[in-house]
Amino acid sequence: MSNTDLHPITQGAPLPYDILDTTHDNAAYPGTPLEIRGGGFGSDAAAHPTNANQFYALTDRGPNSDFKGSLGEGKQFLVPSYSPKIGLFQVEPEGQIIKVKEIVLKDKAGQPISGLPNPKAFGGTNEIPYDVHGEPMTKDPSRPYDPQSNPVKTDLNGLDPEGLAALNDGSFWISDEYGPHLVHYDAQGVEIERINPFGADNRNTVMAGDTPLLLPAELAKRRTNRGMESLTITPDQSTLVGLMESSMDNPDKQGRQSALTRLLTINLVTGQLAQYLYRLDAVNHVNSALAAINEQQFYVAEHDRQFPWQQPTAKKLIYKIDLACATNINDFEHLTDMAAKSDLAITLTQDEQLGLLIDGLTLEQLIAEDEANWQLLEKLGIYPVKKTLAVDVLKAIDYPHDKLEGIWLRQDGSLGLLNDDDFAINDSDKGIEHKYLDAEKRVIDANRLYVVTPSV
Repeated sequence: MSNTDLHPITQGAPLPYDILDTTHDNAAYPGTPLEIRGGGFGSDAAAHPTNANQFYALTDRGPNSDFKGSLGEGKQFLVPSYSPKIGLFQVEPEGQIIKVKEIVLKDKAGQPISGLPNPKAFGGTNEIPYDVHGEPMTKDPSRPYDPQSNPVKTDLNGLDPEGLAALNDGSFWISDEYGPHLVHYDAQGVEIERINPFGADNRNTVMAGDTPLLLPAELAKRRTNRGMESLTITPDQSTLVGLMESSMDNPDKQGRQSALTRLLTINLVTGQLAQYLYRLDAVNHVNSALAAINEQQFYVAEHDRQFPWQQPTAKKLIYKIDLACATNINDFEHLTDMAAKSDLAITLTQDEQLGLLIDGLTLEQLIAEDEANWQLLEKLGIYPVKKTLAVDVLKAIDYPHDKLEGIWLRQDGSLGLLNDDDFAINDSDKGIEHKYLDAEKRVIDANRLYVVTPSV
């Protein structure tokens, strides 16, 4: 890639952006406008099925900031009309990147969706949306909030997209942080079908035999802002593979103290669903991107969400993982057989809402209590996916960003990496400011593409 930005801490190729809004003040430099950029194409990436020089990139729910208003903690939606979208980008021979087109995500009726949270029954976890004035967004914006007659506004079709799979037929599957939901969109961005953990959702029309296919109920225990962050599809186009970002609140926030995340495989032909464990290097790490090499092996991004300029020990890692020797924890009959052979006095049960329990503890609780319990799991015949380091990103390139959220597996075997610039904005103690890449607050974060070569 050619370097088109002369500042010494940046490299790679910048993605083009336009300006969404300049009406807010930049808290870092009072009196100057805040450029909210669109931008934001960093939630995930996927290869174009046939064009080796093109890739798709995904936005999340839109420009927002953490906000504590009259109803408590929530998010302030700075561009309320924003609709999540997919961008198609092309790498030119000289290394520049151009945006070919945008695909706005739409509901089944063809109407653009919003990034607002879902109703509680369909995945909402008390995310309170606030408008640009800091007031709660309500069903009727002309009247004040009332919990009965004018409650907080939610959107049944709202998504916070994070994972992207581009199919050979031109359609897309997207995973999100709200439900989590897996939604199938056609080439124009119109919803076709979806899969989530909610049996009462009649949009779940992917069938497993005679019944709609549902995600495991325990995935609804995802942490706020930590849903199904990664999604890919196997090269034979048969199987979706999704990975949760962090350990879940399963059954409660104690689960956050474990370094355990969950990976799902969903065969779209047979309806068969399998679930595997992934062991993070540290509790504060997250999984943020996934790309299929073949039906068993994948590249996974794992990082700590830290800026290298702020934290010298920051980690941005790409692992190659293999499912071949990992244990499908959805196969309860196999698990109980293995437990019986272990001669351990341990009881395994399957809870409808919490998933697999070991002596009454969820897997998240078990690992949170003691990391040594990974060895207990192995004695029970439960093995996580095998990990092999493929790229230590901060050793391979100058990568100044906090987030690493997109992997584009290129036809030559190299990896295109995308950062999430969060529409170039960030929260600070003083308010909303630009997302900066240096202590002097001179260099604004932006989506950039980096190309690295994996060692395995």
